[in-house]
Amino acid sequence: MASRTSTKLVHPDRAALRFTTVLSALGDPVRLSIVTRLAEAGPDGELACATFALPVSKSTQSGHFKLLREAGVIHQRDEGTRRLNRLRREDLDARFPGLLDIAIAQGRDVTAHG
Repeated sequence: MASRTSTKLVHPDRAALRFTTVLSALGDPVRLSIVTRLAEAGPDGELACATFALPVSKSTQSGHFKLLREAGVIHQRDEGTRRLNRLRREDLDARFPGLLDIAIAQGRDVTAHG
């Protein structure tokens, strides 16, 4: 849940996205499941953090979302008490063509096979 006193959300510019940082963010199964679920929400789909049924504590979930945001994989915005997330597909596709599609396919495969 987003706090009314939370600090300003910082997102790297497209030009600042780094391959190794993005790849590292996508390399964790929990973060990969977040990315896969956001991809399934569609190009303009936004999902609140609370809608993800992740097998980790809330504080750990927050860390995963923060890492994805700081790597440039997702964009977050606060709306009331909710923090909404969406993929930065356009930026990622421009910088690293095909990478997000590969990651999403792998995420679906991991989800399907446990």
